[in-house]
Amino acid sequence: MRVEIERDRYGRPLVKPPKGGKPEPYTRATTIANSLDDPAALTAWKMRMAAIGLSVRSDLLLAINAAQDDKMAINKYIEDAMEVAGASKAATIGTALHTFTEKLDLGLDIGPIPSEWAGDLTAYEQATKKLNKIRIEQFCVLDKYKIAGTPDRLVEYNGELFIADIKTGRIDHPNNIAIQLAIYANGLPYDVETATRGKWGDVNKERAIIIHLPAGTGLCKLVWIDIAEGKKGLDFAMKVRQWRDKKGLITPFPEQGEDSVIN
Repeated sequence: MRVEIERDRYGRPLVKPPKGGKPEPYTRATTIANSLDDPAALTAWKMRMAAIGLSVRSDLLLAINAAQDDKMAINKYIEDAMEVAGASKAATIGTALHTFTEKLDLGLDIGPIPSEWAGDLTAYEQATKKLNKIRIEQFCVLDKYKIAGTPDRLVEYNGELFIADIKTGRIDHPNNIAIQLAIYANGLPYDVETATRGKWGDVNKERAIIIHLPAGTGLCKLVWIDIAEGKKGLDFAMKVRQWRDKKGLITPFPEQGEDSVIN
């Protein structure tokens, strides 16, 4: 049974530093991978989901009106409305398919599968026969940037080692995927029980494999992704995040004195 890593109240994994000491929160790989995305499309989608949910649940609209300035309560009602509209459906299905594929690769009994998704698992087995699964769901860390995450697979293909990740949604905007898999390839496997780091071996850092398993289609294909470019995106993302925290950009005119500092 895999031991889950301890997390802080923000959900960040707590990782013991390479030189020892108290565990520190590391940023999740997916957070970094998404940090260069244009949020406009996601924001618009969330607004649509909230609007649909509120149109179905008038009680939530009433509760929002009653909450007035209670931001926490209103945020919760909006999340409930999005759930009514099925905002988390795709993520729930994706998580389930990930679990089933993990059991398949571990040789475990997967139990009964609803017919709607049985074809997906058959397609997965066929498409990944050519991959020798070396590690499955291995937590890893990139200490340089204090990032952590879990690649789905480390595989051997034609005598080479590659990071491989299962994606059950669209992959037509793969930039964040390239960053995510570059993090894994340039990181180190981390043993949660002993808080020690290992090595992937001579893993390819130029490209990785996407196992594209679009949910409910009964299709699965392998796709190469350029993680050398993903590494460039990672380095740039970290510079952006560092710049966001930069202080001291505003100073007063000398003759105005310290009391006129603009906040």
